[in-house]
Amino acid sequence: MSRLFGQELRVINMGLESFALNLERESVPVLQVDWKPPLIDDPRLIDLMQRADIAEANAEVVRRVQQGRPILQGVSTAGEAIPGMDKHLILHAGPPIEWKRMCGPMRGAILGGLMLEKLAATPQEAESLITGGEVKFAPCHHHAAVGPMAGVITWSMPVWVVENTAFGNRAYAGFNEGLGKVLRYGSFSPEVIERLRWMTQELAPLLQAALERHGLLDLRNLIAQALQMGDECHNRNKAATSLFLRELAPDLAVLPAEREQIARALAFMAGNDHWFLNLSMAASKSVLDAAANVEGSSALVTMARNGTDFGIRLSGCGDAWFVAPANFVEGLYFPGYSAADAAPDLGDSAITETAGLGGFAMAAAPAITLFVGGSPAQAQQYSQKMYEITLAESEVYRIPSLDFRGSPLLIDLLKVCKTGIRPIINTGIAHKEAGVGQIGAGLVHPPDGCFQNAWKAFVQRTGPKGPKPQP
Repeated sequence: MSRLFGQELRVINMGLESFALNLERESVPVLQVDWKPPLIDDPRLIDLMQRADIAEANAEVVRRVQQGRPILQGVSTAGEAIPGMDKHLILHAGPPIEWKRMCGPMRGAILGGLMLEKLAATPQEAESLITGGEVKFAPCHHHAAVGPMAGVITWSMPVWVVENTAFGNRAYAGFNEGLGKVLRYGSFSPEVIERLRWMTQELAPLLQAALERHGLLDLRNLIAQALQMGDECHNRNKAATSLFLRELAPDLAVLPAEREQIARALAFMAGNDHWFLNLSMAASKSVLDAAANVEGSSALVTMARNGTDFGIRLSGCGDAWFVAPANFVEGLYFPGYSAADAAPDLGDSAITETAGLGGFAMAAAPAITLFVGGSPAQAQQYSQKMYEITLAESEVYRIPSLDFRGSPLLIDLLKVCKTGIRPIINTGIAHKEAGVGQIGAGLVHPPDGCFQNAWKAFVQRTGPKGPKPQP
């Protein structure tokens, strides 16, 4: 025994990475094996993974996503464009939730939305409308829409209109407000409301006129280019924003509008590195919606969070949500803030990961690690790990640092249950109280409970001999 401990240690660590980190701090060579037990220990899992009907259903989902063609059609308002929109309806991020369970940032954004619509003059009046039952809430996802962070969309807000021309369905997202005090983080101060009204009254008409002059804009091609320029199109959108401005600036410049208005529009978009995020989300949503409702498929078509719950939806399980308490994001905090100040995971922006972007394409954006933590090598590892739980590789979205391999595409519930590997999401961190705003950024996983609940429903719906006929 003394001879054993007298030799140089060479350690293989399986499981908790913290054990390996402790050894590395002591300069002990260690090989970390990233292994996890299966999320579901059930003999039916292997049977389902070998089922021909499920494989065929998943192949159909893959086909629809690969063929998806998100095209920016133009600009409208939520009231005019979004199906089922109502003046007293407020759309929010994530799965369904009632007012009393909403987190601080979402509550703040809703109060601001009611004041923007002039349904209330003060936050107190807005809350009275809510508690009096005069305001309705619904997830953005239930109306073919998506919204970052709180995700609030109200009647008069301008929205992007994106059509998946391969299948004829549309998706919608509001305009990105930039950083600082913004509605999506729960701020509703006068400057926030004033900026939103400027976006509605001045910016949106300019962009619509420029798009009419430019013609339809192929978002799939733009995102593919951005990935090869250092973006992952969730938390890093510098290249995509630049490409968008390159497309539209010449058309803006010749509009018969005041030079000051055009200058304000260009300066606002150029000064907002996240400007393209909402377009990336709408593009992803339009493609994934066309792949929904394929009976027997185990592919995820939605991941979304409302700051209280994390929810996923499967193509083969209709509109059902499978939810569990949202996790907290692990990452880097702005000076003066810590994990004690943070709200749980929040926003619809994980639709990008669901479509093979964001955390799944982090290897394409090594600079993102300066924002969310980690290293460029870890960014590559995150992307490579996601191939183990996905059904395909994108034919369009390619990652240069992985020899232009297609990004991991379409999370498979069954593979997540078998491997215990959960999807990786990079995201912003909101303060738990309304009005403070973003306090950091980092990485997060969906909770195990989402997949465990989805597994139960999928087994019950699919049955031992194939999908049950639906009425």
